[in-house]
Amino acid sequence: MANQCQQIREMKQLFQYGPAEIDYLKKRDKKLGAAIDEIGMIERTVNPDLFTALVASVASQQISAKAAETVCARLEDQFGIISPESIASATEEEIQKCGMSMRKAGYIRGIGSAVTEGRLDLSALRELPDNDVISQLTALNGVGVWTAEMLLIFSMERQDVVSWGDLAIRRGMMRLYGKETIDRAAFERYRKRYSPYGSVASLYLWEISHQ
Repeated sequence: MANQCQQIREMKQLFQYGPAEIDYLKKRDKKLGAAIDEIGMIERTVNPDLFTALVASVASQQISAKAAETVCARLEDQFGIISPESIASATEEEIQKCGMSMRKAGYIRGIGSAVTEGRLDLSALRELPDNDVISQLTALNGVGVWTAEMLLIFSMERQDVVSWGDLAIRRGMMRLYGKETIDRAAFERYRKRYSPYGSVASLYLWEISHQ
């Protein structure tokens, strides 16, 4: 999740997985299993605060990781604690001054307003199935399916997410299986093979894509 701003909050924690998930994936897919043995354990930061993760996701869209860190630092300087209340009460101009487009500022303020006005219950999302979470998040302006899927992994720690919309995931699959291209049908076959630990497979596919 290269464009997710990881530094919007000081508290850090890692995506949790262990021997049970690794053993399952190795039994299900020998090529992936060999890659897991070669790569070892992967440490990926998660942000359990879904609101700040949402804000970071939108602020970080289509800019470099370094630029995203700068924008997030400016948001913290401007508003202190990033909360639905602090964002909803700000003007779009105040948000835009943190180093983003006015469109993004509108999206971010809209997310704050959706939460404070009760149109989006972030705590209730944690009780919903993945597809319902995606439906509710993508109803927000500025939040697409890929962003919602990344939030499922890196904020909610859902275990079975493999994103078709993530180019690096598809590139990792192609490298792992020696393919020049991959269509949706093949992608779905692999995704089902990894289930119910698709998110762990995704961590390794990202790593493979950079090799």
